[in-house]
Amino acid sequence: MSSLTPQQEPDQRRYELDPVEHRDDYPFRDYEPIHPRSRWRELGKKLWVPIAGLGYLIFKFKAVVLAIFKLKIFATSATMLVSIAAYAWIWGWRFAIGFVLLLLVHELGHVAELRRQGIPASAPLFIPFLGAVVGMKQMPHDVWREARVALAGPILGSLGAAAVWAAGESLDSDLLVALAFTGFFLNLFNLVPVSPLDGGRAVAALHPALWAVGLAILLGLTILWPNPILILVLLIGGLEVWRRWREREDPRAREYYSIPAWQRAVVGVTYVGLAALLALAMSATHIERTF
Repeated sequence: MSSLTPQQEPDQRRYELDPVEHRDDYPFRDYEPIHPRSRWRELGKKLWVPIAGLGYLIFKFKAVVLAIFKLKIFATSATMLVSIAAYAWIWGWRFAIGFVLLLLVHELGHVAELRRQGIPASAPLFIPFLGAVVGMKQMPHDVWREARVALAGPILGSLGAAAVWAAGESLDSDLLVALAFTGFFLNLFNLVPVSPLDGGRAVAALHPALWAVGLAILLGLTILWPNPILILVLLIGGLEVWRRWREREDPRAREYYSIPAWQRAVVGVTYVGLAALLALAMSATHIERTF
């Protein structure tokens, strides 16, 4: 017996009396209950998909990834980008990119000569406002070979600056000419005869007394234009010169610095000639500022 009250509507009584017969007419037949989902679960799924995809790509191309890390491309490129950002803050991004590329060419000269001699060398690492460095796994066999490694950087770096100069003249670009001037200056400064600069390693094949000359030059530059970089180079150079001077009487050191006269002559002519050419190139590429 139905428990319907008189207040109920006729259609509602019909549905309740025979719900099977009138199921197609029931207005809520498509109703589905709502099942609440966890937001954390959905977020986890969204994060997991790209992570899983990246993991699959690394696994699929693991040989390429390992080769990149083995070549230390990441370390070199990352330090290059940091240096470009630092120099761009002062000189603008176009000049910064050109300057860092000139530094790279200079360092590749060292790397090429080290590997030609069979000495393992690291990829160049850039240090903002201090230039770049190349690590040697071992010292060259003697001071003659060390001088060749030291001079290879300024030689190739000077050729790179000369190429930029030629492009600047051809395109009538003051920016490129200014970059060339900076490149010539960079390589000339590196020829100051005091370690750890290239000039200090080169003149080691000539005479240790030249290190004192280099320290005096560097001290004069620091007094005239005091800045943290010159002070740091002066301190490091002083410690390195003192270490080498103390070790000069060691039998192994004597053997290391003992080379034929013709090798000393080649180093001397190359060193002086390169310094003179760089000074002339700086004079030719100097652009007078107009206000």
